[in-house]
Amino acid sequence: MHAIRILCILWPLFSFTIAQEVLEIWQTLHDKSALFSPSNSSRSAKFTDAKSSSASDIDLDEKTTYQTMKGFGASLTDSSAKSLSQLKSKNPTAYSTLLHALFDPSFDAKSAGITYLRVPLGASDFSAKSYTYDDTDNDTSLSKFDIDAAPSYVFEVLNDIQSISNILRVHVVPWSPPGWMKTGGKINGGKFSDKKDIHKTYANYLLKALQGFESKGVHLGAISIQNEVLNSNPTVPSCKMTAQDEGEIATALRPLLNSNGLSAIKIIGFEHNWGSYQYPISLMKSYSSVFDGAAFHCYGGTVDDQEKFFQAYPKKDIYFTECTGMNGGGWWGDIQWQTENLFIGAPEHHAQTALVWNLVSGEELPGSSSCGQNGKLNACRAVVTMNADGTYVLNQEYYNIAHAARAVIPRDAGGPFGKRIKSTVSAHSLRVNAYATARSAASAPTRYSLHVLNTADAREYTIGFQGKQLSYSFPQGLSTLSFYA
Repeated sequence: MHAIRILCILWPLFSFTIAQEVLEIWQTLHDKSALFSPSNSSRSAKFTDAKSSSASDIDLDEKTTYQTMKGFGASLTDSSAKSLSQLKSKNPTAYSTLLHALFDPSFDAKSAGITYLRVPLGASDFSAKSYTYDDTDNDTSLSKFDIDAAPSYVFEVLNDIQSISNILRVHVVPWSPPGWMKTGGKINGGKFSDKKDIHKTYANYLLKALQGFESKGVHLGAISIQNEVLNSNPTVPSCKMTAQDEGEIATALRPLLNSNGLSAIKIIGFEHNWGSYQYPISLMKSYSSVFDGAAFHCYGGTVDDQEKFFQAYPKKDIYFTECTGMNGGGWWGDIQWQTENLFIGAPEHHAQTALVWNLVSGEELPGSSSCGQNGKLNACRAVVTMNADGTYVLNQEYYNIAHAARAVIPRDAGGPFGKRIKSTVSAHSLRVNAYATARSAASAPTRYSLHVLNTADAREYTIGFQGKQLSYSFPQGLSTLSFYA
């Protein structure tokens, strides 16, 4: 390994040669006195030889590795895209500034560094109306399929985002099949149909949807077969789907993707709550060959339920893809809960992603009860709150995403994402995930990053690495700290 050398960094000086091996520190404090701000609070901090009697508060073991991360992010709903498109019309400069603050992957950018974006296929509970791409009854040939049933601003905004970030992964998921593919005949609520050959018809529908996105210049990384497979809500697009139905659809879809130049797109199952982990276990038991993994939401159970799926299928990918913030909560309390359960907790239990719900605030589907306010004043908080005058507010979710993403984002253009490594924490007030990010050049030192939540007052803690120790005073708040070795 390279010798460990630490220097502190002063904003905006983030470019450096390999020989400098710089320490980077970003902080968000509990009292908002710093919000994802670079820090020079440890200019003289250096690793020194550890005394045999001194145990570290955080001990790193870079030889024990876990999953490679895909990143952190949110969902671009129709309403989020509409709010962004309206901002673009009112104030193109503010629009560009906001997109860069959300998506710029450059190492020297003060950005949330979102690299994973979930997008509904068709309407969700944050759309102007319920629709799919083929709402002509019994159109089994899909001759009336039209990707332009989606609002044009969805693709406009996606294209603008992808022009900023060439490492963005887009993960699509339908909230409902067309109503004529369901027992109740409606997009809102109901369950998947038992008609003959309907699985193949729906697989062809999904193929056309993916091809439609690609034709709009949106490059896709994954598709989930159905959002919230155990949910039927008559006020919003939704569809109950058995594991057998989901498995048969995926079985029909996989060869279609492979034969149409889309073999790299992953197929993901489940997309529902932690507590229903038996569903994806059952799904993989019968259909493991066609699913790449399973996605989880936060609205039931606990994050450690992901571990039960991992123990059953350790080679399958785990995604955490939805948990909404709620208006009216305390700022610091929200930061703590989300970090403990989503941004540290989900990766700690093998998730390669951690996403919240809406990227930008917007109107809920008329009549929707999904956020508890019957569509009039929804209680769901987005990463960004957009005001009517074109100003906006970066919410708790923004800073949580930014701290987590900074620990795993590629250090070099075209380089790999961070891989989680073992970290043993003895201090009760700390929650920690640690990552190692390899470099594009084999001779370049690896970046090691700690994503840390400290719920207590600031004090010095020790970090142990390769027989050496570093002392650092973690403030009450979030810290993302990196060194090179």
